[in-house]
Amino acid sequence: MHEFSIAVNMVDIALEYAEKSNAARVNEIELEIGELSGVVDDAMEFAMEAAIKGTLLENAKVKIVKIPGLANCRSCGNEFKIENFFDPCAKCGAYNPDIISGKELRVKSLNID
Repeated sequence: MHEFSIAVNMVDIALEYAEKSNAARVNEIELEIGELSGVVDDAMEFAMEAAIKGTLLENAKVKIVKIPGLANCRSCGNEFKIENFFDPCAKCGAYNPDIISGKELRVKSLNID
């Protein structure tokens, strides 16, 4: 389960910023996870629960925002939704998308006291 190592890294990033801000506690951590990132939602939620235990984030609400996959066709310029890296262009059928979004894995925000 690679989600646990991702969760640990995200918690480390959040803790670094919380400590720099002299936070007494973190109320919420918001993560952006792209649909093309390969992260399984349920596994990530479970991994985050485990990763925040015993940290400043232990009682924080974990909010996960899914970022849809979007691509731009290099052949015809069409922008289209993409569910995996090998989806053809919805307009011309070409298999050479330029990924616009959907690969994100980041800590978007922290709500701290």
